[in-house]
This record gives sequence, structure tokens and C-alpha cells, in this order.
Amino acid sequence: MSVLHAIILGIVQGLSEFLPISSSGHLILVPELFDWTELTSHPHLNKTFDVALHLGTLVAAVWYFRRDVWRYLLAALHTMQVRRVQTTDERMAWLLLLSAVPGAIAGALLGSTIEEHLGDPILIGVMLILFGFVLLLVDRLGGDRPSDDFRRRDAVIMGIAQAVALQPGVSRAGVTMTAGRWLKFDRAAAARLSFLMSIPIIAGAGLYKGAEVAGRGIPSDFVAPFIWGTIAAAVSGFLAIAWLLRYLQTRSFMPFVIYRWVVGGAVILIFATGLR
Repeated sequence: MSVLHAIILGIVQGLSEFLPISSSGHLILVPELFDWTELTSHPHLNKTFDVALHLGTLVAAVWYFRRDVWRYLLAALHTMQVRRVQTTDERMAWLLLLSAVPGAIAGALLGSTIEEHLGDPILIGVMLILFGFVLLLVDRLGGDRPSDDFRRRDAVIMGIAQAVALQPGVSRAGVTMTAGRWLKFDRAAAARLSFLMSIPIIAGAGLYKGAEVAGRGIPSDFVAPFIWGTIAAAVSGFLAIAWLLRYLQTRSFMPFVIYRWVVGGAVILIFATGLR
């Protein structure tokens, strides 16, 4: 595997994990479109590389929200000592964990089915277009709730939405932001909650998948690409979070909706007509 390909895929992962455009879909489509077979022809290495890239995006989210993460960790530890939840930080800490439960259950039960049967490029194109429409319609409903108003009902609904994103092309960030807007959070708050929700679900998925591939090792000629891909995912992911939170202070999701429509339509055309 070339370092260049790894860096490109790392950047793709970092941007598409946090922008509402589907990281899993893009990581399937990019190698398919450019006929990069270094990983697709080695399933266990492909899965290991996926774990490495998600580690990069986890680092990006944890570093960006490091002060929040530290506060929530201390708050959660305090609740275990006093055995009650009193403050906003204590509530947020446990609700963010709760939001990961639907995705964790769905991933454990359906992970192999999703990997084997739901990665068809045409289906990914359809999901990009369909959930682009959903994001557009829900975003117009409006709402001005702040992220600190996150409640149990919100955690459950956004957590279920996060589980739906196991289908490539849906977008974890996109569908959780959509759910957040439906729950009347303002755009920046919906994005912030989506990013915070990514931390426990990515960490859990990384541990689960990491356990599956542990012990198999990485060929020596893949070590450097894996390292550079992980770094690229971390840097691009951090920049995506920082940029999107500023962007959504004053603007809508419309550019991402248009991107989803254009890419989804192009993917369907390319693969349905046999061009690829």
C-alpha cells in the first residue's frame, strides 16, 4: 500500500466522519472508483486499516473537546461516588454514553451482515441522495435549543439515528445532526452533540473491531502507510470539527445536501451503467 493512498484515505475518513456526507460510504467508493485493491484484496488488513483510521478520528474529537471530555469524566466519577445525578455535566456524561447503546447493539448484531451485503456502491448512492433530502427537510423545521438542554429522550432518539448510520451512505454525523434538528436543537448545537456522541461510539467500535483483528499483525510494508493514514485522519478530522462548528453558526446544511445529491447521482450513474 502506498503512503499517498493511505494519506488520501485518511483525509477522506477525517473529513467525512464529521461532515454530514458518510465516511463509510466514501471509504468504500474511493477505492472502488480508483481501483485501489491493496486493502480490498486483503480483508483482514482492510479491517485493521479501518480501525486505524477511526483511531485517528477519535483522537481528533477527544483533542478538540478535551476540556469537555475531562469535565464529563470527572462528573461521571462524582455521580458514582454520591450515587445521584445533579449537575448538567453529570447528566451529559451519562446521556452521551446512553446515546451509544443503540449503535453498539446494532453493530454487534448486524455488523457482519452490513459488511457483506450493504456496501454495494449503487445502494450507497441511493442512501446519499435519500438522507440528503431528509436533512434538507428537517433542517427547515428550525429550532434554537442549546446543547446543554440534552435530555434522555434526545439521547435515545439521536442514538437510534446513529445506529441507522451503520448503513454506508447514511452518514453518522449527518443522521445525528438531522435528528438533532428534528429535536429543535440549533444547527451548531446539533453538530456539537453529534461530535460528542462520536467519542463513545467510535471508541467502543474501535475496541470491538480491534479485538477481532488483534494478533494478526501488520506486514512491514504496511506500517508506514497505516501510521500516515491515521495521522491524516486525525488532522483532517480536527479541522473538519473546528470548521463546521464555525460554519453552522450562520449558515445551513444546504451545501452538504447538494454534495450528497451530486455524488450520489454520479455514483449510481457510474456503477449502474458499468463505467466502473
